[in-house]
Amino acid sequence: MQARIITDRRLWNDFVEKSIHCNLTQTYEWGELMQEFQLETLHIGVTDEEGQLCAVMLLLVSKLPLLRIPYFYAPRGPVIDDPTSPAMTVLLNFVKAQAHKRGACMLKVEPDAHDDDTQWLTSLPARGFRPNPYANHLRREWVLDVRPSEQELLAKMHKKTRQYIRTSSRTGVTVRPGNVQEDIDVFYDIYTQTGQRSDFMILPKSFYARMLELYGENAAFFIAEYEGKPIAAAIILRLGQWCWNMYEAASEQSRELRINYLLQWQRILWAKAQGCWYFNSRGIPDNLEEGQELYGVYNFKRGFGGFDIRYLQTHDLVYRPITYTIYRVLLDVKHWYDEKQAAKKHGQKKTKSNTQSDTKSDAKDTTKITPVLS
Repeated sequence: MQARIITDRRLWNDFVEKSIHCNLTQTYEWGELMQEFQLETLHIGVTDEEGQLCAVMLLLVSKLPLLRIPYFYAPRGPVIDDPTSPAMTVLLNFVKAQAHKRGACMLKVEPDAHDDDTQWLTSLPARGFRPNPYANHLRREWVLDVRPSEQELLAKMHKKTRQYIRTSSRTGVTVRPGNVQEDIDVFYDIYTQTGQRSDFMILPKSFYARMLELYGENAAFFIAEYEGKPIAAAIILRLGQWCWNMYEAASEQSRELRINYLLQWQRILWAKAQGCWYFNSRGIPDNLEEGQELYGVYNFKRGFGGFDIRYLQTHDLVYRPITYTIYRVLLDVKHWYDEKQAAKKHGQKKTKSNTQSDTKSDAKDTTKITPVLS
C-alpha cells in the first residue's frame, strides 16, 4: 500500500463517485477549477497491492490571512470509507511529508461524514486532529430524495410551493438549457444583480464559464425567460447518485413571478432524468430557528420536501503549534468582530422594519434566494 500523486482523472472520479462519502468538491475537476484562484492543488491517493485506489484527498494549498503562511485544506475530504483503516495512516503520512516540503502549518479537513458518525469521531482525535468550531463549508445542507415519481414528489411538497410552480408555468415563462458561449454573459449579468441585492460575493465570470467547461455533460445550465427576456438562471452539477445546486441568479421581475420555484423544479427533474438519487440544495442555517441568517432560504428549500444533513465539525491536524496558536487567536477575534457587525446590521434592519410597519407603508415580497458559495 502506497500514497502518491494521482494524475488519472477517470481513476480518481470513479473512486469518489462510488464512495459512501462522494462529494463534488473532491472531484478531480474541483482541483482544476480552484486553480482559477491561483491555488496549488494536490490530488493524493492511496493504492493497494493491485494498484486500486482505497483513499483519496484533494488538497488546496492556501495561505492564512495576515500570517501568509501555507496550510492544506481538504473540502469535504478525505474520501475513504473506513477512516480507521491503515490506508488513512498511509495517506496522512504522505500529506505530512508534503506539508514539510511546503512549510504548511496544518491540515484542515471537513469530511463528507455526518456529525454523529462514530468512526470519524473516534478516528480523527486518535490521529491528532483538533476540532475547530469555525467551518469553511456550511455544516448543514438540505437534500431531497428524487427517486419517487414526479407525482409523488409534487404531493410531498408544501401546498404553497406546488401552487407557485403551477402558477409560474402558466405565466408564459420558459426554461431552456443555456449555451456556455452565448449565455454566460446573460447569467453573469443577472447573477451580479442578485449579488448586489442580496450582499454576497461575486466571483469572476471566468470561474463560472470554467466550471461549466470542466464538468461538461455532468453540468446543467438553465436560463428562464419571460416574453423573450432572460430573467433568471441557474447552474447545477452531478456525480454518481448526487446532484448539487451550485449557483442561481434571479432578477427583480423573476421574484415577482415566483420563477425561482419553477426553476428549482426543473433542476430537480433534470437530476431525476440523469438517474440521480439525491438533489442537494446545499447550505441552510446551522441553527434552524426563525430569524437566523439564511432562514428564508431554508424555508424555500424545505417547501420542496426533503431532509437536512449536518456534517462533521471541522478538524485541524497541526504541524506547527506556535503558528497554529496565533492563527486560532486571530480567528477568534475575527469571528467576534463579524458577529458584532452582524448583530449591528440585524438591529438596523429590525429598526427599519418597525419604522415601515408604523407608517403602514405598502409591503412587498422580500424573499431572497441567495446562492450558497463554498
